[in-house]
Amino acid sequence: MKRITFPFILAVHSYLKFSVSADSKLFYFGIYGRDRSDEVFNGSINNFLPKFNVKPQITGWGHTQFGKFVNLEPEDMIREAALAALTKSELEPQDIEGIFIGHFNGGFLKQDFSASLAALAVPEFRHVPAVRLENACATGSAAVWAALDAVESGRVNRVLVLGFEKMNTLPSVEIGETLLRCSYVREEGNTAGGFAGVFGTIASEYFERFGDQSDALAMIAAKNHKNGTENPFAHLRKDFSFEFCRHASEKNPVVAPPLKRSDCSMVSDGAAALVIENLSSRSLKGPSIGWKSRAQVNDFLPLSRRDKTCFTGAAKAWKKALSQAEMKLEDLDFVETHDCFTIAELLEYEAMGLAEQGKGAQVIEEGMTTKDGSLPVNPSGGLKSKGHPIGATGVSMHVMAAMQLSGEAQGMQIGKAVTGAVFNMGGAAVANYVSILETR
Repeated sequence: MKRITFPFILAVHSYLKFSVSADSKLFYFGIYGRDRSDEVFNGSINNFLPKFNVKPQITGWGHTQFGKFVNLEPEDMIREAALAALTKSELEPQDIEGIFIGHFNGGFLKQDFSASLAALAVPEFRHVPAVRLENACATGSAAVWAALDAVESGRVNRVLVLGFEKMNTLPSVEIGETLLRCSYVREEGNTAGGFAGVFGTIASEYFERFGDQSDALAMIAAKNHKNGTENPFAHLRKDFSFEFCRHASEKNPVVAPPLKRSDCSMVSDGAAALVIENLSSRSLKGPSIGWKSRAQVNDFLPLSRRDKTCFTGAAKAWKKALSQAEMKLEDLDFVETHDCFTIAELLEYEAMGLAEQGKGAQVIEEGMTTKDGSLPVNPSGGLKSKGHPIGATGVSMHVMAAMQLSGEAQGMQIGKAVTGAVFNMGGAAVANYVSILETR
């Protein structure tokens, strides 16, 4: 087999616009073989390759009210979120060079091919390239990641990320069946209670190993509902007491033992949007919000292949993101985490490093994650209060973080926050995304 020549490598590199980075090093591994990668990477080739130092930043955001909106069309939600984001960034639709749409769908809407809806919502987007991303409940973050990759590559300067979902189109039973497609259907597709049943299984095993955690779960629910009263976009702005969340009742029935209704996020409709652009693309007023690091780590889909009581992929994503940012958890001012169920937030405390496995309850019992605690978690109210329109969630979490870091979170504001993190997951901690954001 002939060895590929050096000029050919340069030509391919230029064509693909690969930068000198860890990812591009993998490209050279593939061509030369691992035994010669360092020779190529560290040699004179660096004198010829294009170098990019692109720093993506969030310059605008938009967010619709989350809730149950039977008569609201997807185009209406998209238009509202998109135009608000453009207004915030002081841009016009024609300034956008790419659109990245997060939309799970899975059967909620008969209409698929949802990337095409952006142009119907905002006609000026008619000829702007648009693509749809899907990654279960992390669909929004998948869209954010694709947008960041496009900007960092140097291919585009300004992009719009849109996440949306219209879930209240089906009867409750069918909604549960649709969401179960984010589990391993072969083994978990008939789980009673839908996805709540999947997390009920996780909670049951955790309780068996580490004791009854009902008090801790009720404290998490009460905390997030209290925080959500200050969020103007939240689906449910109501302060539920610990006592209400702790005990099953007619208004708070058991949904999937040991989980009650107060342990579950809501079925919501809504949209959120971000404008992301190259830091050097134009002069901006005031500070910018950018990524200090970001990480995605996946894990096995079937729960049977892993320890249900430990979010291993999430823990690895957190460790990777903090390492890349050269930060410790205590350096963060707040975290927006994926509390699709209260047991999820409890396990995420352990995954991010606030407690050892089995001791997550101590975190909420000691008040560490309340708004006035050492590391406020979900000052927005989280998915529990804000709602969980699948495709919008990851984008929404980044919007909430941007509002905090810009000092514009109003009643949700955590002091003068300058660093924060977002954890968004797809499935039961299968696709795990961590963003560490900062004010620049």
